[in-house]
Amino acid sequence: MTHPDLVPSSALRLRTQPTYWRCERTWSWCPRPLTDHLLWCVLDGIGTLELDGRRCDLEPGLSIVFAPGDTPAARHDPNRRLLVFGVHFLADGPVSPPQRWALVRDLGLLESLARHSDLAHRRGDPLGRHQTVLCLAQILCLIWETALHPPSDLVDAALADISSAIRQDPGRRWTIAELAARASLSRAQFTRRFAAHTGLPPGRYAVHARIARATELLVETTMSVTQVAAALGYTDVASFSRQYKWITGRTPSAA
Repeated sequence: MTHPDLVPSSALRLRTQPTYWRCERTWSWCPRPLTDHLLWCVLDGIGTLELDGRRCDLEPGLSIVFAPGDTPAARHDPNRRLLVFGVHFLADGPVSPPQRWALVRDLGLLESLARHSDLAHRRGDPLGRHQTVLCLAQILCLIWETALHPPSDLVDAALADISSAIRQDPGRRWTIAELAARASLSRAQFTRRFAAHTGLPPGRYAVHARIARATELLVETTMSVTQVAAALGYTDVASFSRQYKWITGRTPSAA
């Protein structure tokens, strides 16, 4: 799926203040045709929504962008009442993917953006209004991201976490057995899936991560080559220098 150029945050204009709705037990929704865009993010509860002849289940993370002219219909389980964050706005361009909704998996980020948007707007100052629009733009980006890049399976999610952990702590001596256990895979399965996920076998990926960090330390700090090598777990400078040149094509002193 491709998408058109998304409107910049400067092209978004709020029509209402951001708000939360904890829907009443007897609540159901069937508004008149909307006159503007409406962002709707479900933060709690369950229900159903019908729009343009399609139906979707409402659950935490389900985020929808209604367009002018839409006539949605929704209801919820009175024993698991919906909590919805929303805001009406205008836009000078496309703001939602064709399917109009997506299940944002990072509920913590969604809740944080909603909370910051609400608090910033309530301050009422120019910075607060600017932050509110930026939060709205970020939520719209999350919806697009989820639509364009659906969540991967559990193994791919684990591999993404593992590759991130290696980049964050490249000086640690990661073992294949340890990493495979984190992914709940055998060593052979882990090596194959990791290489397919990152483009490199685990050992080489860790080396590249160490050398990338070494370059940052050499360029951005006053640490010597010897200090950088020691900080990243190398037992001697010579082996570090050989590996550095193998990866980068230059010596550490030329960084």
